[in-house]
Formats: sequence, C-alpha cells, structure tokens
Amino acid sequence: MNYQWYPGHMTKARRMMEENIKLIDLVIEVLDARIPYSSRNPDIDVLAKGKARVVLLNKADLADPARNRQWASYFQKEGILVQEVNSKSGAGVKSIQGLVQEACREKIERDRRRGILNRPVRAMVVGIPNVGKSTFINSFAGKACAKTGNKPGVTKGKQWIRLNKGLELLDTPGILWPKFEDQMVGKHLAFIGSINDDIILVDEMALDLLGEIISRYPKALEERYGVDVREKGRAPVGILEGIAESRKCYGKGETLDLGRAAGMLVDDFRSGRLGRMTLEGPEDLQEGKPGGVLEEDLSKP
Repeated sequence: MNYQWYPGHMTKARRMMEENIKLIDLVIEVLDARIPYSSRNPDIDVLAKGKARVVLLNKADLADPARNRQWASYFQKEGILVQEVNSKSGAGVKSIQGLVQEACREKIERDRRRGILNRPVRAMVVGIPNVGKSTFINSFAGKACAKTGNKPGVTKGKQWIRLNKGLELLDTPGILWPKFEDQMVGKHLAFIGSINDDIILVDEMALDLLGEIISRYPKALEERYGVDVREKGRAPVGILEGIAESRKCYGKGETLDLGRAAGMLVDDFRSGRLGRMTLEGPEDLQEGKPGGVLEEDLSKP
C-alpha cells in the first residue's frame, strides 16, 4: 500500500505560516516521541530558518524511555532545546517556560538594551497532524484555549493565544509535506494516526505495523494477546490470525474476522495498551532509514 496524504487545506496552512513567520521569535515543534524522525516535517527547517527553536517529544509516556533519552541527546547535540512531555497529564510542561526564556535569551536581552520592556515572546507552535499540538497548548495554558481531537485536521486556522505577559503562542494547523520520499515515513505516520484513516486499508496497515512490532517488541504481542511469535514463524498474517483467535474475533460461519483484529491492534498501539514503543532511533538517520531492532533477533535460536 502506498502511504500518501496531502489535502488541499495544507497548502493554504503552509502559506499562512510563511506569512506569519516574520512575526515570530521562536518556533516550538511538537513531535510524536514514538517516531521523532518521521513526525518531523522537513519543511519546518526551511520555514524556521534563523529562528530560535524548541522541540517537544510529546506522548513521551507512550514511547520507549531509553529511546526518549537518545532522541533528547540527539536534538541537544544539534543545538536544539528539547523536552519530553505528556500533554494529557501535564508531565514536563512546566519546564517549557524556562526553555522559552533560554531559547530567546538574546532577543530578550536585545530588547532590554533598547529600552523595550515587557514585550512578549511570540512563539509559533508547529507539527504534523495528530501529534497533540492543541492538547499541549491547553495544558501549557492551564485552560481550554485550542480545539482538540483524536484525528488529524481538527485545527483549521491560526489562533493567537496569550499565555501571560511574557509569552504569546500562535497555534497552527497540522501540515504534512506533498510527497513522502521514504515510504517507511508514510507507514509510521499512518500508525500514529497522522494520515486520515478513511484513506487507509486498515488490514494492510496492521500487517505493516505487526512487522515492525515483531522485529522490535515481540514480547509485547505475547503479553497482550498470548500469541507465541516464534511459533507463528514471525509472519504478520499468522500473528494477526493468532490475535483474532485470542480475542475471539469471529465472523459468519466462525471464520476469523481479521479486519476486526486489525483495528484492535492499531488501537492498542495508538493508546499504549501494547506498552511503550519507539519505532525509530537516531542511529537510523546515519543509515538513511528509520527503524532498528530493539529486542533480541528472533532468528537466533
């Protein structure tokens, strides 16, 4: 299956961001901690050139803790301030005000030398669909300022939000880029729900997801569904059948309902019920592909 999605409203959203970037002091980029590489829009680096930067590894509670630390170290080495956050619970959010001050220290000191006092830092919050930008803003503000949802495309236009006398945020729609050169990136975006599920064949996506989980966190499948990965020969179809049997997903005539099992698997991954997982590591950037086996190689006896 080919993973691509770039609806027309994203072109309009990108133009809006380009028009407003001149008003901005800081760009806060929200990533999904499970796929920090794939959830980075490459266009943001061009858009934010010359601006102070902060990266938030959101949904860090759903990601592998060891991988969170590796990615934080990676961004720090790139000279980008980074913070692990869980926008739903508020974990890590209080630290962001300090990061904003640190990232914009030169701007604040320059204003002070010019006699400009109390001019707020203006930050643009950017990210792809469904990484939790609006949930983060609401958590940061301590009140419901931005509309949220569990599917892409909830935020349709820009919205200025004044958090305090020292900081204003510009919430922007989630945008992707016109073409995914690497289909692994497209798969990962589909896994976390950044691509509209209505254009995805869920059965095929579930098999792709299974392939990655089998290679990285096979024990999670055994613990959640009681499916012996080795016995099934690591074949995604066999594992999906095992999940259907385990969860009694049957259709007419007692045939296995693989579509229902596929939807269950995807939902369990997205919600974290399969455990904390990260599907790519910083070392993959050097190899030219996201991914990397995190558990033992099942081909070994």
